[in-house]
Amino acid sequence: MVLLVAMGLLVIWSTSFKATRLDGSSDVLHQAIFAVAGLAVFFAAARIDYRTWFKVTPWLYGLMVIMLMAVLVLAKPVLGAQRWISLGFFQFQPSEFAKLILIVVLAKFFATHYDQLEKPKYLLLSLVYLAVPMALVMKQPDLGTALVLMAIWVGMALVSRIRKRYLLGLAALGLAAMPFILSHLHDYQKARLTVFLNPQADPLGAGHNVIQSTITIGSGQLLGRGLAAGSQSQLNFLPSLAQHTDFIFAVLNEKMGFVGGMLLLLLFGVMFFRGLRIAHQAQDRFGMFLATGVVAMMLFHVFINTGMNMGIAPVTGIPLPFVSYGGTSLIIGMVAIGLLQSVAVRRKKLQFEG
Repeated sequence: MVLLVAMGLLVIWSTSFKATRLDGSSDVLHQAIFAVAGLAVFFAAARIDYRTWFKVTPWLYGLMVIMLMAVLVLAKPVLGAQRWISLGFFQFQPSEFAKLILIVVLAKFFATHYDQLEKPKYLLLSLVYLAVPMALVMKQPDLGTALVLMAIWVGMALVSRIRKRYLLGLAALGLAAMPFILSHLHDYQKARLTVFLNPQADPLGAGHNVIQSTITIGSGQLLGRGLAAGSQSQLNFLPSLAQHTDFIFAVLNEKMGFVGGMLLLLLFGVMFFRGLRIAHQAQDRFGMFLATGVVAMMLFHVFINTGMNMGIAPVTGIPLPFVSYGGTSLIIGMVAIGLLQSVAVRRKKLQFEG
């Protein structure tokens, strides 16, 4: 986690170089402040017994719903979306907290009803827990976060006792409903899907970022152009507002090359392997589902973000964990790893005492 944060800070700092001038260097300072705050909450989350959250899930779920409803009332529209509540010195994004809260709530539900999950009733109840935050997030609108919430449920459902034929039936139902879902997407969301299938359909409009992102990745070649170099980022062929957020993976590959990109993916791979191992070794089902939910969330983030940078996934506003610029996302990611650490520490302690 620390190495990923360090790589993110390095790339965010490198995006401040524009040709012969240094521009926007405050971004890296802002991110570094949140990284320090994130480390503090990471240690706090790791220190607190994860079973403490089992007792307060009703309150957490209520808080999540209230926060998501508050966004629709208090947030000012930015580029047609209502996602952030301004606290003056900080832009607060409740949907990021919703991901973590949903993991805790579903972990309790799946653990409590583990032996009853073969019954359709409990499958439907778990979907109700998912549907409420998904509907509120879609109202913002934020399709990317809604998909993350769904990925969390799918990941946890796959390791539960829910019959696999029920999951296959839900997948078939989703595919059958796809024309209806697509017809209700916003115009910009439809454009992103069209561009995903054929970026050249609008190379100067909706397809511009995708085309430039793939060029940026390729331009880094094996070892990269260097942190203060790279024509795609320095000359803003890849728009400057997206370089340190959604398309930071492309910039990292331009600066550090194929080697840097593979190092980043290797670090994520180690993190996911360790997370799954923690889930497997957890002392109870709540810990197992908690760890599985965190891994599912992170894995989906990495897959979609790197995929859209390479043109193999639709463009969404899903950040690259620990690397993309964004205070709320960084802190929530570090809290999530703190929960994993809490599960791991308690398991090791029991083994030692045994």
